[in-house]
Amino acid sequence: MKFLVTGAAGFIGYSLIKQLLEKGESVVGIDSINNYYDVQLKYSRLSGLGICQSQIKPYQEIKSEKFKDFKFIQIKLEDEERLKELFKKEKFEVVLHMAAQAGVRYSITNPKAYIDANISGFLNVLEACRHHPVKHLVYASSSSVYGANTKMPFSTQDNVDHPVSLYAASKKANELMAHTYSYLYGIPSTGLRFFTVYGPWGRPDMALFLFTDAILKGKPIKVFNYGKMKRDFTYIDDIVNGVLKVAHLPPKGIKEQKIGKELATSSNAPYKVYNIGNSQSVLLMDFIKAIEKATGKEAELDMLPMQPGDVAASHADVEDLFEDVGYRPNTPIQQGINAFVEWFREYYKI
Repeated sequence: MKFLVTGAAGFIGYSLIKQLLEKGESVVGIDSINNYYDVQLKYSRLSGLGICQSQIKPYQEIKSEKFKDFKFIQIKLEDEERLKELFKKEKFEVVLHMAAQAGVRYSITNPKAYIDANISGFLNVLEACRHHPVKHLVYASSSSVYGANTKMPFSTQDNVDHPVSLYAASKKANELMAHTYSYLYGIPSTGLRFFTVYGPWGRPDMALFLFTDAILKGKPIKVFNYGKMKRDFTYIDDIVNGVLKVAHLPPKGIKEQKIGKELATSSNAPYKVYNIGNSQSVLLMDFIKAIEKATGKEAELDMLPMQPGDVAASHADVEDLFEDVGYRPNTPIQQGINAFVEWFREYYKI
């Protein structure tokens, strides 16, 4: 099939494209390559896909030097006309929308960036899918939508009307927007609530990257909520495998689903939402110990209070994903951290 992957230079987008190309699929990747974090890391990811940094210019199509069925275009999601032209030309069958303005804390100080990329940008993707129909739109949501919820594990049947950051609110808005377009225009759409994704080529603003970097340099790490945080850390390969399994199973709506499926995330529209998480809530201090083991160095801890927009814990219920798709993530935390630290040392020549 022919795939569009947005956020191609990002952590998850890059990892998805790599596996799709290895499976022999045809892929177009787009990314704005903004400077939210180190752009050189983004260029390095693209280099691994055969895209030369020196050739990248806005709106210019670049063919991969490594994969014959991949090409890349630097484009902003906010550019509605360019996006529609791309859909008209390429006639995509599946859209994997991974692009977004990421980061919970950044949304406290830069709210407009989230409205532009996550709301206006997603609307443009939906409009493009409306006017140039696709077989399936799969988009990245986030465990952040559970916000102030305290019942664990988080289930897709839970109410998610209490976000605690604009990032979370934008992701919840995406789910509502997708349902509207699925209902009105019959666009099969699936939202995937990712739980704290980590692994090789990960984002520099995430805890694993920050902690590993500081520990290897002998600098203190910032431990928020005095180490009492819990997260459902999910390895990148598990996320990619889940996305690709879901991508081949577009939802059909409740009328064509089996009896007993009338749940909160079911609808007469071809629409579905799933959690993708490791189904284990790991204490932050245990996470740090796993990094210490992988690096062979002890961390110096700077214990700090909870930050605005953060939640104390996350834990994914993935039973509906397993029931419908037959998949659940299972990479042990130590194994995943070991792989990241090995990549980190190699990439930064440490």
